[in-house]
Amino acid sequence: MTWPTDRVVNAVAEIHEDARGPAVASADPLGDPFLCTRFALPARPATFLRRQRLVDHLDHALGTPLTLLNGAAGAGKTLLAADWADGLRSPVAWLTVEAGDRRPGVFWAYVVKALRACGALPPGPVGFPADASRVDDRLLAALAAELNDRGRPVVLVLDEYDRVTAPEIAEQLEFVLHHAGRGLRLVIVSRTEPLLPLHRYRAAGALTEIRAAELAFTSEEAVALLELHGLSLPVHAARALVERTRGWAAGLRLSALAARESADPEVYLKEFEADRSAIADFLLAEVLRGQTEETQDLLLRVSVLDRFSPELADALTGRTDAEPLLVGLHRANAFVEYLGHSWYRLHPLFGEILRAHLRVRLPGLEPELHRRAARWLRHSGFLPETLAHGTAAGDWDFAAGVLVDDLAIGRLFTGLREGDLAQVFSDMGPEARSPATDLVRAARDLARCDVDRGLARLRHAEERLAPEEPGPAPDVTHDRAAAQLSCALLEALAARLTGSSQRAEKAAEAADGLWREVPARLLDEHPEMRALLLTHVGSACLWAGRYEEARAALTTVAGLRGSASTLLPREESMGHLALLDYLNGWLGRAERKALAAVSETERVGLPQPAGSGLGQLVLAAVAVDRHELDRAQALLDETARLPAGARDPVPTAGRALATARLLLVRGKARAAVEAADPVVSAAVASPWAAGHEALVASAAHLAEGRPDEAAELLQDMSGDQPACAVEAAAIQIAAGRPEAALNLLDSIRAHGRTGPAVTVRAALVRAQAAERAGDTATARGLMAQALLDARRERLRRPFLDAGPWIRPLLATAGLRELAAGWLMPGPETPPSPPLVVELSGRERDVLERLARMMSTEEIAADLYVSVNTVKTHLKSVYRKLAVNRRNDAVRRARDLGLL
Repeated sequence: MTWPTDRVVNAVAEIHEDARGPAVASADPLGDPFLCTRFALPARPATFLRRQRLVDHLDHALGTPLTLLNGAAGAGKTLLAADWADGLRSPVAWLTVEAGDRRPGVFWAYVVKALRACGALPPGPVGFPADASRVDDRLLAALAAELNDRGRPVVLVLDEYDRVTAPEIAEQLEFVLHHAGRGLRLVIVSRTEPLLPLHRYRAAGALTEIRAAELAFTSEEAVALLELHGLSLPVHAARALVERTRGWAAGLRLSALAARESADPEVYLKEFEADRSAIADFLLAEVLRGQTEETQDLLLRVSVLDRFSPELADALTGRTDAEPLLVGLHRANAFVEYLGHSWYRLHPLFGEILRAHLRVRLPGLEPELHRRAARWLRHSGFLPETLAHGTAAGDWDFAAGVLVDDLAIGRLFTGLREGDLAQVFSDMGPEARSPATDLVRAARDLARCDVDRGLARLRHAEERLAPEEPGPAPDVTHDRAAAQLSCALLEALAARLTGSSQRAEKAAEAADGLWREVPARLLDEHPEMRALLLTHVGSACLWAGRYEEARAALTTVAGLRGSASTLLPREESMGHLALLDYLNGWLGRAERKALAAVSETERVGLPQPAGSGLGQLVLAAVAVDRHELDRAQALLDETARLPAGARDPVPTAGRALATARLLLVRGKARAAVEAADPVVSAAVASPWAAGHEALVASAAHLAEGRPDEAAELLQDMSGDQPACAVEAAAIQIAAGRPEAALNLLDSIRAHGRTGPAVTVRAALVRAQAAERAGDTATARGLMAQALLDARRERLRRPFLDAGPWIRPLLATAGLRELAAGWLMPGPETPPSPPLVVELSGRERDVLERLARMMSTEEIAADLYVSVNTVKTHLKSVYRKLAVNRRNDAVRRARDLGLL
């Protein structure tokens, strides 16, 4: 910096001397005695927690000229600096700045006094300013020179530096810091940004910074702090407290002190009302009351918002001054957090307190603020927040209208924000009577599988949307088209839930005539509408046994890419396609699609099983056919967490199929029969579901020694369902009716669609018939082909279910080798399964350490993560590998080539 040369300088006046030489001043330039408490390190309370990570970072201050500790009031800056300074070997000059230090002479008098108090500055060369309003340049030069001549640096800590507002003091401080060289290490503790060229220090690597994000307590540190207060809190509860307080030190300490007086500290820390606590007193005194009237009004009004921009804040205040006020509040660390792109939010506790304060100071204004916010957000295209504020204002017709007009009603079914959206409309009362509110009610009912109520409300909405006058339909506005498209989507969902493929296709036809009436922008923004509708159509067609129509619709959805809103429909469609492959006998294809379906939703963190859980059910059925019974049970247990009483026919029948087959294998015939008969209120029967139900009942009769009853149940079985027909044929021949079995096989109309699970069972039935007829050569040839086909799919159940006749054949030369290693004990190893299980990098890290027999705690320590994080990764690995034990996970991972 440049110092003026024309200033009249009287350096002698700056130094108080007497006959004995330089004296130590006892008063500042105003004549007031120096306050020695301002030079003392602040005392740390008994409950102070030393956070070593911050102390270690602050040690870098010894290697940089400038250090900044910057954070809000109560962030723990001062205690951190005091604790660190107390452990230094270097001399430390501490100065707590006060409001009077805004005058340069007073400020520098205290700085010199602090340096002398710690022994870093001997009396003599540098005096004290005599004028409170100014300081002489020579004094500053002498101070810098004296510090530069020191053999080791002195650490000068300026606490509460935000009280210094004079730009000339900042310039003087920079001059001294620059010319003191290695003799001075300046540590500034401040709520605000100091008026120093931080960018230059930062670019030169000469700045150590500890800011609010680093000062925030972690969950583990919060647990340790609470223990110092005599409180024991589990990490998950501490995590919630840290989230609510944003790790704010004062908030944690004040809530801990209050919790100690509570009968149930853990409940108090979870549920305390911020506006009725000591935290409120702190924030109101330290932050709110120091603001101007305009700033206080702004803060009170934006407290109803989760986030806000200056323009949105202006809409709530009716003024145009929000931008400079918000910038100033953020720079002052006044609990206004900057989110980027001109968006801000309040600290959660500050927001709670301000909302309570708003209701007292401006009673009745809150609904109007929500209404203003909703309309601004609607105009700016922020749909979720528009809905939240519209409903908070009690304007249900507006909120529902926005949801329908924006073609966003499908978001209630996407699995991403459906819970939030459903909650937004949960308090909607009967006073809301628009067609849009009827559609929202219908959507919520159908989402809960309450078909009767949902259809009644849907019909009411459709009647109100119909043209009032008879004759040609008027031109369809885009709002009306959006509403009618919403009706078509809900019609298709109702058709899916009642198993009516014709109604689903009719809804799709209605939608086809409406897509072009809606702006392309809305269709691009909401691809979930088409995806959901086609998924419903595909599911209804699959239920009806119309496999080709189902495959066409579902394949279209599964092929969609790039949109999070279509993620659940894609997962559902792949699960349905996996079931289609399973019903046609393609176990490997079914498994790959089912695993892809599960992986699809795991990528975005949807809870597992997501949607209907159909992918896991298919995997369970495949595991039964491969005789991996523990794996099958684990997968069924996974899906048991889905809501009970769901009326979606396809997943319900899929669960019945997998469960009944597992129970049969385990010898629980009666339980299998009960499980095979699910409660499904479908308009039409499903041929494949009915076929599998009959197969289970027939197999139960056979297992209990009633072959005639078993055969009788299969009289109506036809070849239209190849998978059911071959199993029925196996039961017929086991019941002593080989002719009926062969006739059933001959009636199968496969058209090239059937996979190994069908062809292997058919070959075994024909082999058994040939063996009975004495044609051993034919039986051996059929058995050899069955073994080759089954080995590729690891298909074991047909051979295990075949009965004692098969054992002599398998023991013969040639067949024994084909069965060795995968069906019967032997040296051969089956080929690696053609599966792709996608594990994240962190999941692979956990799996590798699992294989090294490390405990959960050891894995956590090795990866520098929490034990809970390791447990979360383990659950995900178990789910992807379809196991429920550590050893099984390692074994399966090795089988799949993951280890």
